[in-house]
Amino acid sequence: MPELKLLRAGHAPAVLAFELANRAYFAASVADRGDDYFDRFADRFSALLAEQEAGICVFHVLVAEDGSVLGRFNLYDLEDGCAVLGYRVAQQVAGRGTATATVLELCESAARYGLRTLRAATAHENVASRKVLLKAGFLPVGPADPAELGGKPGTWYQRDLALRR
Repeated sequence: MPELKLLRAGHAPAVLAFELANRAYFAASVADRGDDYFDRFADRFSALLAEQEAGICVFHVLVAEDGSVLGRFNLYDLEDGCAVLGYRVAQQVAGRGTATATVLELCESAARYGLRTLRAATAHENVASRKVLLKAGFLPVGPADPAELGGKPGTWYQRDLALRR
């Protein structure tokens, strides 16, 4: 059974493999990370760990029994009990409830980071992500700046973690 784990240095090879294997799949719904991301992956990964250590962000990976990464679930811009949620799951598990179940798990455990509210933005055309957020108890709260979504129009969603679904 997949397990949600806090990102650690040892996850780097599996995260890179996940990103490479799913690059085309992700690019169909979100802006591509670009070649520079992969060329400088080690530096970028180290920077993520430093941000996590500083308490600015909290990064998670959904790890399969074989050690491969099935998804990334990130909480960033932690401030005043609020954080922004970002996530992506591998094509091989998409459409099976994996993202929804993991977002719900993260919502249940977010209090350990002092969080009371989570926000997430998704493009209007990303129907799957909108469904995940709605199933996980997020409500639309307003338009997202297209610049935040690779030039695509979208919506911000929010969930008050104190409210039970």
